[in-house]
This record gives sequence, structure tokens and C-alpha cells, in this order.
Amino acid sequence: MKKIVYLFLFSLTSTFIYAQQNIGNLNLSNNKIAVEGYDVVAYFQDHKAIKGKEAFSVNENGVTYFFASQSHKEAFEKNSNMYKPQYGGWCAYAIGKSGEKVEVDPKTFKIINNKLYLFYNKYLTNTLKLWNKEEATLLPNADKNWKTIEKK
Repeated sequence: MKKIVYLFLFSLTSTFIYAQQNIGNLNLSNNKIAVEGYDVVAYFQDHKAIKGKEAFSVNENGVTYFFASQSHKEAFEKNSNMYKPQYGGWCAYAIGKSGEKVEVDPKTFKIINNKLYLFYNKYLTNTLKLWNKEEATLLPNADKNWKTIEKK
């Protein structure tokens, strides 16, 4: 029985450490808020970027997500992985082009095969437009580059 308890505690500790280490690859605010407080469910259900509210928040593995409504919060709680942005919330174009983590404008996004992709859009550079021209090449490159980034 003692071995089972130790095994359970080791497993729990390992899971916690793994979750904490993965936070380093996520694009978060200083307060560990994802997507600058935008509601990740709204991208899918409303097809637009909507700022979430602290009253409807979820903390998952040390990361806080805000939602615009209780129903969005509940949808996230049922299947959080479905709604989280790809590449840790970093610019999909930059990950695909050079493997760099670049900030995003949460209002600039695209849903591809039920996955959320975010893009940089500042100083006359909208990387979503560039992505759309090269998506067939950039998407597989981004997936490959992200696997390398995650291992670091």
C-alpha cells in the first residue's frame, strides 16, 4: 500500500512539474493570463475576438483564461484543449517562417480545421495576410518548428 501511495505522489508531482515547465513556452501576460484576456471560445462560437471578463475565468495549470460569458467558460472547462491557441499563442506565421516566438494581436486570428491560430498585426505588418499567401507551406513548417520549441 505504501508503494502505491508513493507512486501516486510521484505521478502527481511529475504532472505538476511538467505543466509548470510548459508554461515557459506559452505567450502569457506577466500575470499568466492567456491571449491578453481574450475569450478563446468566442473565436469559435462568435467568429470574432471578444475580451473576456475576470468574473468568468478559469485557471488551468497556472494559466488564467478569461471568458465573455458563463456558457463560454463551461464550454472551455468541458474541452479546454479544443479552444487553446496553437503554438502556445505565439504568431503562427513567425513560428512557420523562422521558428521564432513573436507577439500577436489577439484580434488577428484564423480558425483552420477547428484550431485557433493567432498572428502579429502591428506597424503596417499583418502576418495573417502573409500566412494566407503561403499557408500550404507555413502550416506544416510551423507544426514541425513548434515540436522543436516544445522540447527546449
